[in-house]
Amino acid sequence: MALPSAIRDRLTLPAVAAPMFLCSGVELAIEVCKAGLVGSLTRNHCRDLEELEAQLKTVEDALARFRDQHPDRKVGPLAVNISPTFGADEFRAHLDACRRHGASIIITSVGDPTANAPLIHDFGLQHWHDATTLRFAEKAAVAGVDGIVAIGAGGGGHSGVISHLAFIPQIRAMFDGTIVMAGAVTTGATIRAAEILGADLAYMGTRFIATREAAAPEAYKAMIVEGTAADVIYTNGINGLPAMWLKASIRAIGLDPDNLPRLERRGTDHLPEDVKPWRDIWSAGQGIGLIPDLPSVADLVRQLQAEYLAACRTPDMAEAARAALQSEEAACPSA
Repeated sequence: MALPSAIRDRLTLPAVAAPMFLCSGVELAIEVCKAGLVGSLTRNHCRDLEELEAQLKTVEDALARFRDQHPDRKVGPLAVNISPTFGADEFRAHLDACRRHGASIIITSVGDPTANAPLIHDFGLQHWHDATTLRFAEKAAVAGVDGIVAIGAGGGGHSGVISHLAFIPQIRAMFDGTIVMAGAVTTGATIRAAEILGADLAYMGTRFIATREAAAPEAYKAMIVEGTAADVIYTNGINGLPAMWLKASIRAIGLDPDNLPRLERRGTDHLPEDVKPWRDIWSAGQGIGLIPDLPSVADLVRQLQAEYLAACRTPDMAEAARAALQSEEAACPSA
């Protein structure tokens, strides 16, 4: 697998705290990187480049102080999610700011990876691109991206509908770059499962919303802790794009999650006045039934590490399978 050593060697766990609109603030990014995971910021909720650059500088300075105080600790890389809906010159200005302030990875979820990958590589940055279908993953691979964020069934936000059991191995069969498994990844055991399926890293969104440092409203965090998989719905009835939403947040704005319209195009005209998706209607993945608490990032990562190590120590059936196969071959020798 092709996770660059410059990233791998900085990690204490093969996981990424996914960039999330209005949830991934500087405090969350700092604490995730300090814990040795890939932290992230997102351009989408910044007013302009200046606001993003201020956030980058805050993270950069905090991590520099942490390194000085703890020289033996691993500090995870920083990723920045940018939706390049602006022109190439403005995109370059964003990439330059990310490079100057120590980001290592650019994540794109929209736009043409064929056009974006060369620009990102010109700045010496890794380029990961979201894919919710095998066709999108194939296009990203042909475009020359460094990594594919494979968003399978059960994830929060605009997730896909393909089971990871099929999605990850099919991408691995045609792509030798970094694969990040996204969708309902909640525990250390599921991080290990991502590796077994062929991914290099696991993408965790909902689990990091339910932390003390996330920028999400407290009511949003409580809804995740109290919810189960039955409390989320996958629908295009909010903004015209299929996504996973918390039913309780839909009810809170006066709509019935079980009787939403099936929209033929993108739009929010059917929503109550002044209601905005993501700000007022909240998303979560199907893994919320495995989120019982609201820990600090540091405590959460320690828990994930313990669960991951336990999963790695699960009794290995390889010897039993090998012995059974040898026994069958001995009983039925080939002609």
